[in-house]
Amino acid sequence: MDLGYQKKLAAKILSVGESRIKFDDTQIDRISSAVTREEVRKLIEDGVIYTVYAKGNSRGRWREFHASRKEGRHRGHGKRKGVNSARMDPELVWVYRVRKLRLYLKWLRDHGTIDRRTYRLLYRKVKGGAFDSLASLKRYMRDHGILPQNIR
Repeated sequence: MDLGYQKKLAAKILSVGESRIKFDDTQIDRISSAVTREEVRKLIEDGVIYTVYAKGNSRGRWREFHASRKEGRHRGHGKRKGVNSARMDPELVWVYRVRKLRLYLKWLRDHGTIDRRTYRLLYRKVKGGAFDSLASLKRYMRDHGILPQNIR
């Protein structure tokens, strides 16, 4: 028995897709006799025609995977696709590095380890990109006798 027309009417009335419309199998004869919108609406009120919930994708596996990524899994060389600059903005890397170096220089100046002239010299070198990291700044200072061996 073809109930396509009733399904189409019910879908329009309930504002859902036809695939979500279901019929009560025990009352097929009542459904087949309904040809007007009012009759279909009455069947919906009686619960003979009803809708099922739209299916969604489960987020459970995603949550599990991302929890493991937060712990550092799935982030090895085999998973990386872009170049390093695509994964981390070079400008941001620069900003973080320069801030760290300037903060360290300020700390040394405020604690009397270096004088104002040395501070200004090293500050300009940092701005010019002379140092790759804090370690390279410390190495430069040790090599030039600015930083004593026991200072961290």
